[in-house]
Formats: sequence, structure tokens, C-alpha cells
Amino acid sequence: MQRNELAQRLAALHVKGDPLRLYNAWDAGSAKAIAGAGAPVVATSSWAVAAAQGYEDGEAIPLSLVEHIVGRIAAAVDVPVTVDFEGGYSDDPATAAANVARLLDAGVVGINFEDRIVAGHGLHAIQAQAERIAAIRGVARARGVDLFINARTDLFFDPDLAPMDGLEEARERAKAYAAAGASGLFVPGLVDARAIAALCETIELPVNVMVGPGLPELPALARAGVARVSYGPGPYLAAMEGLRAAAQAASAPSA
Repeated sequence: MQRNELAQRLAALHVKGDPLRLYNAWDAGSAKAIAGAGAPVVATSSWAVAAAQGYEDGEAIPLSLVEHIVGRIAAAVDVPVTVDFEGGYSDDPATAAANVARLLDAGVVGINFEDRIVAGHGLHAIQAQAERIAAIRGVARARGVDLFINARTDLFFDPDLAPMDGLEEARERAKAYAAAGASGLFVPGLVDARAIAALCETIELPVNVMVGPGLPELPALARAGVARVSYGPGPYLAAMEGLRAAAQAASAPSA
């Protein structure tokens, strides 16, 4: 299947009220296992990809290594691949777009792209982040790929922000990001059912939430209008715990 067909398939799977569930991968082996289980999409977790190579999250893993890993993933599966690309490895719009182009050339058809200032504090200003999204959309168009840009806002990781109090800025960001070319809005850290429903009702972009403590069960998320649910680093952590337990059992003294 051609890249743009995969991109269009990825977009079509985002349906409000019928969430696409993404059990996140970290390498080609995990991606093949997930696709083999029947998943229609393979998505990576930046945290898991970094941890699997001995790096911390936050763009500590070299871009060239990320490019190699996601290229191996895309070559290993026949389903759309979307990559958690953090902040694009640059605050500069043109440079971030050029970095995304490298992923496109590796076969990726979707990205998460966050508004957190990776090497600093806080979030990018709305207009600045919109300019970065627009640059990425431009490079995707130039390559003939309807890249699914899942615009992530880290608003709701602020422990001092009540969920309902963050909705106005979330809507403002969603509107600006959509106008710049975003395909979806990712709101990790938002687990309040009432706030999730209010956001889904009032923005055009399909909403993506992430599994974590306090997140409602899938039927409630569907009723709220969620279009995508990501498991984030959870699958990697579960796999490593299983490996640790098995290794511990194998290393135990014989009776």
C-alpha cells in the first residue's frame, strides 16, 4: 500500500465516539507483535523508544537512532505507523519540518507533535506552535502525504490546573492548531470525564487521551466522544516487568 493510502487509512480510523485504541510499540519486534494481534495501526511511545535504548525521554535519544528505529518498524508491518516525535527535535519551524521529512521518507504517516518546550519550561506560545505545525504540514504536502499530525498539548500535566479551568486554552490551541494543519488533538494528563466530554463537544479535531490513573473506562470515553486512546509507555513497562519476573524466576536457586 502506498504511503498516502496508509495516511488516509489512519485518518479514517479516527471516529468520535468509536475510539481507535493504540497499544504502543518501541521497536520492530514489538510492532510486529502488536500488528500480528490485529491492531489496525502501530504507534510508538517516545518514552518507551528511548527507554528501550537506555535513554531518558525528552529527545535525549539521538534523532538518527529514532529515524532508524521507526524505519525498521515501518518496514516490518503493513499497517499505518504513527510516531511520537515529541517536539520535532527543534524549536525552529523549518528545522522541525525537515526532521519530520526524515520520518516521512522512512515510511511514517502520522506523528504526535507536542507544544511543550522540550529543552526549557512551559509551553510554546500558541502562534509559535501553530507556525511549527504549518511548516510540518507544508513539508508533508510537498511529499504528497496526508500526514496525520496529532497535535499534543501538555496543558493538563500542570498539577495546579483544574481540568475544567484548562478547557478554554485547550480550545484556543485546538482552533489554532487545526487552522495550521493539525489533524487531531492529544490531551495526555486529562482524565476527568466531564472535561473530556466538554472538550470533545466543542472542538472539531478528533480528541486523543492517554491511559493513566483515573481515566474512565472505554465505554465512558466513547460516550464522551473520544476518537483515540493511547496506552503510552504502559505496554513497555508491562513487558519489562514480565521480563524481570521471568528472569528472577530463572535465576532463583534450585530447590
